Amino acid sequence: MPELPEVQALAERLTETCAGHRLERVEVLSVQVLKTFDPPVQALDGQTVQAVGRHGKFLDLRTTDGLHLVLHLARAGWVHRRASFPAKPPSRRGPLALRLVLDDGSGYDITEQGTTKRLAAYVVADPALVPGVTRLGPDALTLTVEQLTRLATGSRQRLKTFLTDQAVIAGIGNAYSDEILHAARLSPYALASSLDAERLTALHAAVHQVLTAALDHARAVPPDGMKAEKRSGLAVHGRSGETCPVCGDTVRSVNFADSSLEYCPTCQTGGRTLADRRLSRLLK
Repeated sequence: MPELPEVQALAERLTETCAGHRLERVEVLSVQVLKTFDPPVQALDGQTVQAVGRHGKFLDLRTTDGLHLVLHLARAGWVHRRASFPAKPPSRRGPLALRLVLDDGSGYDITEQGTTKRLAAYVVADPALVPGVTRLGPDALTLTVEQLTRLATGSRQRLKTFLTDQAVIAGIGNAYSDEILHAARLSPYALASSLDAERLTALHAAVHQVLTAALDHARAVPPDGMKAEKRSGLAVHGRSGETCPVCGDTVRSVNFADSSLEYCPTCQTGGRTLADRRLSRLLK
């Protein structure tokens, strides 16, 4: 799933390539992708793109007339730059969900791989009208120690859930939460409310360190290569069975129904292994 670093880098690239251009047309190729009807998607046709921004993991293409095309790429969505488009109408089968054609003939294809379709597009006058945007917590890149402390105080969430809950902190997903907890040397199952001031400071530093480094990494590669290159910068996520780059222990995994988390026992759990089940607890 694209997370804050990839979405931010993608927003910057889109701004570079489409700001000042007119949207010739927006084609909806997947019936379930469009989540709004008023204003209609055709209201974007002929409008000039002002910039592309970000709200958490949402992309926000805004026009000079005040309309917004807000996209959530979900787990398997992505945006592909096209120098031109074939004359033949696009198929409504396959991964193509949305097509944006600019006034110079170039544009973007928004695709979603797989059979589970969660990619979402909203045409709104205000991004706050998008339910997922409205509920976002403070952005992870601008999060302060004081904000983190307030959020953690009284929380009943384990750190893995705490970091990935978009209503608590916006922008962090499955991969970077693993990386942040590894960098902060914290167990994914520790309660957020259990952290003292020293460990909260370490967690805050890890959030900014990991996300800033990942953003620099994403900015250095072309958009079509961001998803593939993301893994190369990860220390533990997706590396179960490999060697921890910090201590040399074996990276372990806890698997759930549709996701997993990775961690280093030596760095994060005092050498103890987490039971591999959804309601896991530390093995004694």
